[in-house]
Amino acid sequence: MSQRVLVVDDDRTVADVVCRYLRHAGYRVEHVSDGPAALAAVAETPPQLVVLDVMLPGLDGLEVCRRLRQRPDGIPIVMLTARGDEADRILGLQLGADDYLGKPFSPRELVLRVRSVLRRAGGEPAGAAPEVLCDGGLVVETGPRVARLHGQELSLTLREFDLLAHLMRHPARAFRRAELLERVWGWQFGDQSTVTVHVRRLREKVEADPADPRRIVTVWGVGYRYEPADD
Repeated sequence: MSQRVLVVDDDRTVADVVCRYLRHAGYRVEHVSDGPAALAAVAETPPQLVVLDVMLPGLDGLEVCRRLRQRPDGIPIVMLTARGDEADRILGLQLGADDYLGKPFSPRELVLRVRSVLRRAGGEPAGAAPEVLCDGGLVVETGPRVARLHGQELSLTLREFDLLAHLMRHPARAFRRAELLERVWGWQFGDQSTVTVHVRRLREKVEADPADPRRIVTVWGVGYRYEPADD
C-alpha cells in the first residue's frame, strides 16, 4: 500500500500543486487548510508524513508542529516557510521539524525531500548494513532506529538520529557544518544554521550538561566532532 501524506496549507493554489505532484509520485494525499483540521486528521488516521505550512489560520504551523512532537509516534514533518524567514525556519527545527523548504519552491524538490525523509523513517537506505554504535552508556541501533542513554530510550527526530549516528561512526573527527549538511541531509547547498539547531537539540538529549557538552563538542572555526567517553 502506498504511503499517506497529509498536506496542510491554506493557499489553495500551492496545495493543489503539491498534492498533484505527490500523487503523481505514488503517494496517497490528504489536504486540510488549517491547524485544528490538521491535528484532527492526524488523530483520526496518522499519516506517514506531514507537509506543514507555517502560516495557517486558527493555529499556526509552528504550534501544530509542537503538538505533533508531543505524540509518541514521531510522524515526520516537512515544513514550508516564507523565503528568507529565518526565525520561523529555525524555530520549526527547534520544535522538531525534520526538514524545511522555503517558498517559492520547486514541487519536484519537495517530492525528493519527502521521499528522502520517508526513506530514513523506514530504516537504513538500501544496501546499508544495520549497526549498533555504543559509547559511554549511549547506544544507537541503526536498524530499528533506536537510541538509548543509560537504558532510557531517547525521543529523536529523523535528522537528530541521523546526525548522532553519523558523528558516532566517526569519533574524534571534526566535521564542517557544510560537510554535515551534505552527509546527513544530502544537501550540497543550504542554511548551515540547520546543523547548529540540530546539534543544540541533540545536546539537550545526550549531554549531562548541554551548556558544557562532553560528547558533541564544538571545534572552533571548523564545526563539530563526537568525543568518545573515557574508558
